[in-house]
Amino acid sequence: MLDKEIVRVKVTGEFACFTRPDLKVERMTYPCMTPSAARGILDSILWKPEFQWYVRRILVLKPVKFFSVKRNEINSKQGRNPVVIEDKRSQRNSIVLKDVSYIIEASVYQREKSDDNPPKKYVEMFRRRVRKGQCYRRPYLGTREFYAEFSEPDGNENGIAEPIPIGSMLFDIFYDETCKASPVFFYDVSVENGILNCEVPENDRMMESSHVQPPADSEVSAYLYEFKQIEEAEFNKEALS
Repeated sequence: MLDKEIVRVKVTGEFACFTRPDLKVERMTYPCMTPSAARGILDSILWKPEFQWYVRRILVLKPVKFFSVKRNEINSKQGRNPVVIEDKRSQRNSIVLKDVSYIIEASVYQREKSDDNPPKKYVEMFRRRVRKGQCYRRPYLGTREFYAEFSEPDGNENGIAEPIPIGSMLFDIFYDETCKASPVFFYDVSVENGILNCEVPENDRMMESSHVQPPADSEVSAYLYEFKQIEEAEFNKEALS
């Protein structure tokens, strides 16, 4: 069930890198934020297993500026055995974005309607956390070293006028019932009047992804239940004051 009320959050950063998966050797960013990156920022501010975020639109507020940077990376992934950085180090060039600013518009989606947990409750929680600058983990713009600042929009922001043709773009990662991951792309993508429209059939498919629901008997579920009690007590206290 998709709620009609829309939440808005403004995110800014000095750098961003929304990596194109089709360019594997060196990082090359998309010209604007991807829906999966937007969802990650929303989840960083407020995440609950009872709902998930339906990203509606992404507003691009500043012109696209590309920037080339060379970074030290490693050639292998971290596993159970330690990695000797001196043996695996390599320098790779990355094409990233500079001086970015976006507004994310999203709504609450619940698979099952709940009278105990109405969408309005989570909308108010989210807005309160944005006002206070609270987050579960620091939001970032594509990669963790490019952190994001977030705040409430002041209502005077305008999207860029120049269209941005993109073509195909990674929408998100879909997990089936066996938790097998597969990328979801959407095509003929472009930013028009400063808006990337995310209300596409691929978004509806992502609402059925299994990664949003941890197993009922897992440690993650137990931790979330405890955290939920603390969060709801704080929410009720503020509502009464």
